[in-house]
Amino acid sequence: MRVLGINALFHDPAAALVIDGHTVAAAEEERFSRRKHGKRPVPFAAWEVPEKAAAWCLAEAGLRPQDLDAVAYSFDPALARPTADMGLDDPWDHLRLTYAREAPGFLSTALPGLDPGIVRFVPHHMAHAASGAFAAPDAEPSSALVLDGRGESASHLAARRVGDRLEPLYAQELPHSLGLVYEELTEHLGFLRSSDEFKVMALASYGRPRLLPELRRYVHPTGDGGFRATGVPWHELCPPLRPGEQWAQEHADLAASAQACLEETLLDLVRWLHGRTHDEVLTMAGGVALNCVANTRIAREGPFRRVWVQPAAGDAGTALGGALLLAAHGGDEPEPMPGADLGRSWSDAELEGWLKTAAVPFERPPDVAATVARALADDGIVAWFQGRSEYGPRALGHRSLLAHPGRAGNLERLNDVKGREQFRPVAPMVLAGRAAEIFDGPLPSPYMLFVHDVAERWRERVPAVVHVDGTARIQTVDPANEPLVARMLGVFEELTGLPVVVNTSLNTAGRPMVDDPRDALECFGSTPVDLLALGPFVVRRSALFADGRGSAR
Repeated sequence: MRVLGINALFHDPAAALVIDGHTVAAAEEERFSRRKHGKRPVPFAAWEVPEKAAAWCLAEAGLRPQDLDAVAYSFDPALARPTADMGLDDPWDHLRLTYAREAPGFLSTALPGLDPGIVRFVPHHMAHAASGAFAAPDAEPSSALVLDGRGESASHLAARRVGDRLEPLYAQELPHSLGLVYEELTEHLGFLRSSDEFKVMALASYGRPRLLPELRRYVHPTGDGGFRATGVPWHELCPPLRPGEQWAQEHADLAASAQACLEETLLDLVRWLHGRTHDEVLTMAGGVALNCVANTRIAREGPFRRVWVQPAAGDAGTALGGALLLAAHGGDEPEPMPGADLGRSWSDAELEGWLKTAAVPFERPPDVAATVARALADDGIVAWFQGRSEYGPRALGHRSLLAHPGRAGNLERLNDVKGREQFRPVAPMVLAGRAAEIFDGPLPSPYMLFVHDVAERWRERVPAVVHVDGTARIQTVDPANEPLVARMLGVFEELTGLPVVVNTSLNTAGRPMVDDPRDALECFGSTPVDLLALGPFVVRRSALFADGRGSAR
C-alpha cells in the first residue's frame, strides 16, 4: 500500500509517506513555511493542511496524489464530544470539528488529483501510539503509552502492540490532562504555551520541589491506569510572569515541583501498564514524551527493560503513526523507521549551485569532517548542514550548530548566537562506543530523549554541555548510521582529547530549524557563526567578511 499520513488539526502539521510498510519520507510544514510549529493551535487555523510537506513527500517517491491507496488523517471527529461536556473552556472548538470533518475536501484541493474518498480518519492517540509501537526497532510485542494535551475526548492512551494490531487498554478522559496542566504552567511562567514547555523543564533544574505536596492535591494517579490533572490554582502558588520578565527562585521552585509531580504520575501509569502486559519494551509518544527528564526516570525506575521514544513524539509524529496504522490494517508489515533523517536533501551539484547563486566565497576541502573538527578545536562555531533533515524537534547531526564542549563560555556564546534564555542548556553528541565512560543513563540514546548524569571526572573537561544539575541530554552517534558525524567526532578527539562536541539546533529563537540551503545561508549570514559546512563545501566567515568584523569571537 501507498499511504500518506497527515497531521493538521492542532499544531505541528506534518506529512509522512509509507510504501509497503516502509517509511519513505516525513517532514513538518514549518520547515517549508518557516512558521514555527506550522501554526498556532487555535480552532481558526484548523483548516490548514501541510500541503507543502505532503507535496514534497509524494515528489520524493515520484508519486502523484492519484497514485495513493489511502490517506490517514490523525483525528477522528466522530469520536469528539463538545468541549463543554468535557469540562474545557473553548467556545470555538465546534469550528475545529467542522474543519476536521471537511478535511478530505481540503486535502483534495491542496493535492489536485487526490480522491477525497480514500481519506481515513485515524483516532489521534492511536496514531500517536502507532508512531511508537510500529516505528520502534524490535518492539513486538510491546506496550505503548501516549500522553499529550488532548485528542478527540481524551489526553492519554495505554495500549499494547501484538503483531499488526494495537489493542487499547485505558484512556484518560478530559478534562484531566497532564499535557494541558504543563501548558498552563508554561503560560503562567511567561512562556508561549503549546510551544515552550521544554523551557519549563530546563528551569525546573534551578529549583526545589517544595510545592510538590500542594500540587499533588490537583495532579495525581488514581491507581487504575488513569489520573487526575485539572484545576491547579497557579496564581495561589506563585506570582505569574509576563513574557520576557526575569524569573525568580519561586518560579524555578514551581517548575521543579510540577516536574516532580509529572514524573511521579507517569511512573504510576507505567507500572500499571506493565502490570497489565508484562512486556519488556515500552514505546512512548505524545508531546509529554518529549520531557526527557521524565523519560529517564521511567527508564531507570520503571519496570520495563527498554524504553523507546518516538523522536517526533509531538503531533507531527501522528502523520507517520497514522500512515503506519493504515498500512498494517491493509496487510503490510510495518518496518521500524530507518532514522529521524526523513526530510529533504540536496545533491552536491545542487548545493554548489546555491552557493554560486549566493555569490559567497566557498571551498571544497578534501575532508569536510576534518575541516570542521579543526575549526571546532580552534573554538569556532560551526553551522553543520548535511544529508536529509530531521523529522521532529531535535537536531541530530543534520541541521546543527556545533561548538567546543571544553570551553565553559560556549554555553553563553551559543545562547547569544541563537538569541535565547541563558538558563537553557545545550547538548553533547558523543560516539556511541565512548558514551558509557562519560554519561550515566539509558544507552544508546540516538535521539536526545533522555538525560544522563555526567561523570564527575568529565564535568570540568566538558563544562559547556553540563546542565546546572550535573546532567546532559546526549546524542549517541553510531558510525554505521552517521559515518560523517562519527568521523568529525573522531578527528576532534584526536585534536583535543575530547570525544564530545556541543550540538544544538541550527536556528535562532522563534524560528523553525534550518531545512534548505537558503535557510542555512540566511542563518549563517545573520549570526556570528565562524564556518558553514554545507554538504562537502565550507564557507568561512573570515572570507565572507575579509576585515574580520564578522568574527564570532
